[in-house]
Amino acid sequence: MIDRASRIVDRAAPWALGVAVFLLSMAATAGSVGVRSALPVPVLTAVAACCGVAAAFARRRLWPLAAAGALSYAWLVMWPAAVAASYYAGTRLGRRGLWLYAGGAVALQALGGFVSYRSEGYRALVAGTVVNVLILGGAMVGLPLFAGLWVRARRQVFDAMREQSEQLLREQVLRAGQARDQERARIAREMHDVVAHRVSLMVLHAGALEVNAPDARTAEAAALIGGVGRQALTNLREVLGVLRSSDPVRGPQPTLADLDRLLDQSRALGIVVSRHDEGEARPLAPTAERTAYRVVQEALTNVHKHAGGAETEVRLRYRATELEVLVRNRPSTADGGLPGSGWGLVGLRERVELVGGRLEAGPRAQGGFQVLAGIPTA
Repeated sequence: MIDRASRIVDRAAPWALGVAVFLLSMAATAGSVGVRSALPVPVLTAVAACCGVAAAFARRRLWPLAAAGALSYAWLVMWPAAVAASYYAGTRLGRRGLWLYAGGAVALQALGGFVSYRSEGYRALVAGTVVNVLILGGAMVGLPLFAGLWVRARRQVFDAMREQSEQLLREQVLRAGQARDQERARIAREMHDVVAHRVSLMVLHAGALEVNAPDARTAEAAALIGGVGRQALTNLREVLGVLRSSDPVRGPQPTLADLDRLLDQSRALGIVVSRHDEGEARPLAPTAERTAYRVVQEALTNVHKHAGGAETEVRLRYRATELEVLVRNRPSTADGGLPGSGWGLVGLRERVELVGGRLEAGPRAQGGFQVLAGIPTA
C-alpha cells in the first residue's frame, strides 16, 4: 500500500509542479506577485502554459525549462519557471553544468535588469535597480539552487546508508549460511562417530551370529538383522551426505514400488501385515510416493516399538486428487518395550503437511492405533 501511494505521488508530482508554475506565472503577469503586463491575455496564457509544460517534463529534460524561464523573465519578469529551473539544476547538474548554469543565470539577471531599467514605470522600479536585481537574483537563482544541492546531498547520504545496510544484510546472510554449514558438518560428524559406529557393530554381531547360529531359524533372524542394519548404514550415508553438502546429489529414494519389501521385513520380524489397495493404482509424483512410503515406514516402526507385534493392516486408497494411506493395528497384550523419541509422528506430520497433505494419528475406538494420511496427487 505504501509503495503504491509512493508511486502515485511520484507520478503526480511533475504535473502538480507544472500546474503551480502555470498559475504563479499568470499571477506574476497579473501584478499579484510580479509586474503587471499589458500584453493580451491569450499571449500571457500561452507563455505561462509553455513554462508549466516545461516544468512538468523537467525531470527528463532540464534545458527547455531553463530556456523558458530565461525568456519569460527577460521579457515579462515572469519568475516561477526560473525558480523551478534553478532547483532542478541543483539536484541534477554536475560541477561543470552548475558553473555553466550559474554563468547563464548571472547573464540573465543582468539582461533582465537592463531591459527593466530601460522600461518605464513600475517595472523599472521593481526590477531595474542594482539592489533589486541582486535581491531577485538571490531569490530566483541562489536560494533554489542551494536548496537543490542540499536535496541532492541528502539523497546521496540516504543512498549510501541504504547501500551500507544492504551490504550488512548480505554479510549477515553469508555468516548465517556459514554457521549453518558448520553446524550441519558438526551434526554429521557426531552421527558418523556415534550412530554409524553402533550400527556397524550391530551388523558385525549379526553376521557373526548368522555364521555360528545353532539352528536355521536363528541364522535367518541374524541375516535379517544384518540386512536391515546394512540398509540403515546406506540410508545413514545418504543423510550424512545431505548434511555435509549444501547441494547434495541424493541417492535413490524409496517409492511405493519398495513398499512390499518394507512389509516383508516387518513380516520377517513376526508381525502379521496385510496390504490392501483400493481404486485404480497409477504412477504418482516421486514426492507423493516417497511421502506415502515414509508414512507406512513410521507407522510400522511404532508398531514394532509399542504394540508388541500386533496384527497390522496397510491400506492404500487411490482417489481422484489424493492418495490416502491408512495403517492400523489391533490391540496387543504385549508391550514393545522399546524407547521412543516422541518426535516420529511430529516429523511425519511436518513431512506430510509440507506437500500440502493432512495427517491424523491416534488410538482407535476398537482398540489399537491408526495413522491416516491424505497426500495430494494433483
